[in-house]
Amino acid sequence: MTPSLENQLRRSKSLVALRGRTLQLRLLVFAALVGIALAAPACAADLHGRVSWIYDGDSIKVDGVGDVRLVGIDAPEKKGGYRDRDFLRLGADSPAQLRRSGRDTLHYLIRTLKGEQVRLEPEDPPRDKYGRLLAYVWLEDGNMLNRKLLRQGRVRVYRYFDFARKEEFLRIERKAIRAGRGMWD
Repeated sequence: MTPSLENQLRRSKSLVALRGRTLQLRLLVFAALVGIALAAPACAADLHGRVSWIYDGDSIKVDGVGDVRLVGIDAPEKKGGYRDRDFLRLGADSPAQLRRSGRDTLHYLIRTLKGEQVRLEPEDPPRDKYGRLLAYVWLEDGNMLNRKLLRQGRVRVYRYFDFARKEEFLRIERKAIRAGRGMWD
């Protein structure tokens, strides 16, 4: 074999190897983009689904999404607990009244929310330590459920961490307390 033929053969092999690596790189980039696109619904700005279960006044289950914690609000628990003192400090009458209010809110949500379509707007960070999506829940009529429950005096602002609408929610809570709505009567 002549030296020029050997050089051409080596260049051809190098080109084939280079094209193979380029193809591999393109496939890798394509796979990464597909992975990002498939993961996007879990991180998207807005998620949609049907409410399939109401756990309590601040936690629901949405088909296709999973468990959702209404961010920024806290409903009275079914059984008394350490957070009762926070409600009592704000003006709730008694632990017994908190239990009634918690049951009333649960029944209200079952009547008005179960089976309905909602839009979820995740907070940052998007999940709590239990893996629930932290979100503002938007109703089909354009109202935000978190705000609505605060206005009705069914919940209080959850103060243990910061969230985007905290100041707005505190103003709504103060108005509900002054007006004597829900558990604040």
